[in-house]
Amino acid sequence: MSDLLLWRLSASDLARMTRAGEVSAEAVVAAAVGRMRAVNPRLNAVVKDLGDSAMERARGLDAARARGVATGPLHGVPVTIKVNVDQAGHATTNGLPALKDAIASADAPIVDNLQRAGAVVIGRTNTPEFSFRAETDNPLHGRTSNPWGDHVSPGGSSGGAGAAVMAGIGALAHGNDIGGSLRFPAAANGAVTVKPGLGRVPAWNPSQKAERGMLAQAMSVQGVIARTVRDLRLSMPAVISPDPRDPFHVPLPYEGPSIDGPIRVAFTKETYEFDLHPEVSAALDTARQALTDAGYVVEESEPPLLREAASTGFRALMGEVRLLMGPDVRAHGSELLNAIFDEYYRQFPPFEGAEQLQMMAKRSHYARQWSLFLDKYPLVLTPFMLQPTYRPLRDTEGAEGVREVLGSAIYSYSMNFMGLPAGCVPARLARLPQGELPLSVQIVGRRWREDLIVNACEAIEARVGVMADHLLRRGL
Repeated sequence: MSDLLLWRLSASDLARMTRAGEVSAEAVVAAAVGRMRAVNPRLNAVVKDLGDSAMERARGLDAARARGVATGPLHGVPVTIKVNVDQAGHATTNGLPALKDAIASADAPIVDNLQRAGAVVIGRTNTPEFSFRAETDNPLHGRTSNPWGDHVSPGGSSGGAGAAVMAGIGALAHGNDIGGSLRFPAAANGAVTVKPGLGRVPAWNPSQKAERGMLAQAMSVQGVIARTVRDLRLSMPAVISPDPRDPFHVPLPYEGPSIDGPIRVAFTKETYEFDLHPEVSAALDTARQALTDAGYVVEESEPPLLREAASTGFRALMGEVRLLMGPDVRAHGSELLNAIFDEYYRQFPPFEGAEQLQMMAKRSHYARQWSLFLDKYPLVLTPFMLQPTYRPLRDTEGAEGVREVLGSAIYSYSMNFMGLPAGCVPARLARLPQGELPLSVQIVGRRWREDLIVNACEAIEARVGVMADHLLRRGL
């Protein structure tokens, strides 16, 4: 099989073939590395090329298989790791010149879990400064481009991951999400992801000097971005494997108990004070019909306290960020990043003092109301981005730019605040004045039921198709 075909294959197909001996891990990784070196100069998605060490590991996997060593579920699958997570021997830069020499001494749990499953890391992907923008640009590594075109953002903060996987640079991409950083890049690039729920994927950076703030711990999760939904299903059991370094990890199996009868799905187009683009509305209609035809019972129902939870959650996060991260942002962030943070503080006035503690405590109130709602509706179909993908660096354009990119993302950071899992899947290839662009919807699920979300995403993908097929046919 030619290298051209290998780098285009899904993680599921590659794992099946390498485990069966139909193709070597070395050939698979060589194809991915070749693709990375061919297209990454235009995209700047990967900022650390690990192709040489990846080839060495691939040869080791082939030799181990030949000796009869059991293969993992991701045997030989090329993956990328975001530069804000520790990988032994490499800098955890987090997009900051000040951290360019911050070499990690050990792997983070997500890196260990992927490699134990047989995955091969071919590169490290870009992120904005402090990984705190829905855009991917920084003074150390530069700006990442969207493979759909330079006229649209790749999203953030895992924009390097989203652009890489959709361009065929690895079959899976690691990312993380504190307010939308898995889902923004998935939506912007036409990929699929599921933001795991709180405690689902073990997390910790061995290089960190202090524990993160309580809200950062509660809202930030690790995950993967893929080209196809079945690749999420393949990889999720591996990434949720326990690690004792995360004392709050929830060691539940990937698949939960079955639900009697057809699954009820709440459906909403409510966007409060924000406009919903007609093409995004059409994507929601398509997703609704796909779920209905697949046997789900979809009912219009407004989720509880969504707007309030979103506002409270992000203002509380900003309160913690300003107190704990603020001095570092001022000292090590660029002038541009500090201007963006000033706008964050204006649009999301940080809580302070006793009010900050009260609003952090109120998180349980919102989560409880949603828990009751999800007891009736195990899944909720919602918008994600309310408009088609924004142009690059839109969040640098003052109040209007920040409002479009982040202010309107109420269906994003609200889920982080409540710790709920949420998937993002394309539901329409829109023909817009700026060209064809994928548009995604969000599916929220019961706590620790990522499996239900993935199943529903697959029903939508079966109707709409895989966006990477459209993108790669156009050529890069």
